[in-house]
Amino acid sequence: MPQVRAERLIRLDPETVFALSQTTGAFRLQWDPFISAQGFLDGATSAGKGVRTRTVSRLGLVMVSEYVSYAPPRNVGMTMVSGPWFFGNFGGGWRFTADDGGTRAVWKYTFSCRPDWLRPVAERMGAWLLGREINMRIEAFARACEDPALVAEFRALTAP
Repeated sequence: MPQVRAERLIRLDPETVFALSQTTGAFRLQWDPFISAQGFLDGATSAGKGVRTRTVSRLGLVMVSEYVSYAPPRNVGMTMVSGPWFFGNFGGGWRFTADDGGTRAVWKYTFSCRPDWLRPVAERMGAWLLGREINMRIEAFARACEDPALVAEFRALTAP
């Protein structure tokens, strides 16, 4: 299965970086260029293993995903429950580790395409397109994490 990967060093602690990566609603839209809407399903109000989300991309594609791992502040993994017809499967994982006074953020997507007869071409195109998307997305995330005003807003929203 093809995999795309993006990595950035962010000058912020892993706890904050992880928590900021898991934001939803209007705050999420301030930093995430990939989505136009995202929300929890089945009455859930926060992320966690087994929780499902519905995400609408800025291109209008809809995917329902389920958290298969959730280990703050280290990693989160999700798998597609339902989504665009051309994905046979899709999964994503985000890992955060302390590194050089900041946090190394590594994001990966693994996917397969269908129908079978189109897979060789579709997966090459998908790797290119998803590679572009994941790099733009992590770059926007890194900029948000290093924006003092946005981080201050986030901390105010999440303060006890």
